[in-house]
Amino acid sequence: MTPARVHVPWALTAQNAAVLAWRILDPITASAGLVILGPLIMLLSLAIWIDSGRPIFFSQIRLGQSGRYFRIYKFRKFHDRNVTCGCGVTVESDHRFTRLGTFLARTKLDELPQLWNILKGEMSIVGPRPESLTFSDCFMNGYLRVLDHKPGIFGPNQFYFRGESSLYPGTSDPEEFYREVLFPLKAHIDIAYFSSRTFLEDAKWIIRCVLAIFGFQPLPAKLNAILTGWLDLKNQNLSYRPLRHIAVRHQNREEIGHASGSISTEIRPCTNGRGKVSSNRQRLPEVGGFNTREFR
Repeated sequence: MTPARVHVPWALTAQNAAVLAWRILDPITASAGLVILGPLIMLLSLAIWIDSGRPIFFSQIRLGQSGRYFRIYKFRKFHDRNVTCGCGVTVESDHRFTRLGTFLARTKLDELPQLWNILKGEMSIVGPRPESLTFSDCFMNGYLRVLDHKPGIFGPNQFYFRGESSLYPGTSDPEEFYREVLFPLKAHIDIAYFSSRTFLEDAKWIIRCVLAIFGFQPLPAKLNAILTGWLDLKNQNLSYRPLRHIAVRHQNREEIGHASGSISTEIRPCTNGRGKVSSNRQRLPEVGGFNTREFR
């Protein structure tokens, strides 16, 4: 007699093991971090108060796991009058920075209060960066899988795009550049990595992100090729038509996109918030064949 098959809805894969490990370690690490770094947090709070007054902290509603809203906390790095106005992204030499804010942004010390978000279970040590509501429409172009994962402080994009503020072309709209170039790239990397993450790889990204503070921050050649191509078109005074698709080949589990490798996906620009992208723009040369080994 053939025994009946037992359906196992959840298997302990390397990815699930990493998620389970961080579920246990997140509150422990956050609690220890708040205690150990408590004197530094108090010192930075005093420095912000002396430099630009109150409030000490900046908070904003962000998109968390499964699209749930949560309030993220950071040390304030902008003048209080400019916190809720202006561009939705931070550019290099942003006029909104306080004197201390430039230092906080460069060292990423402004993110220390997010240990509280981790302690509350809203964030994790390792995960995609939580997006602001300004760019929530970008997820509707095939990137909802990013929201399957709990947002975190460390991760591949936090390493590669640590100097993101310096990538924005001075002659272009920063929000347009983010929507059409940076968001799709970052979403593809997040989907590729977190769909097959391991605890050991997570630990490596933490180390890399820490080293990035001291200048170790190489940008992968293929990402750099896309950014360079976008800038070249702008420098030639040619308007940029975002790619309807940058072909991404799926020959095995190592390639970006669906972990199964059976479905072809695309890098698509998100809309401008009004449901469409501008027309009459020049196509950017295709760049494809990303491999997640480049992001490990």
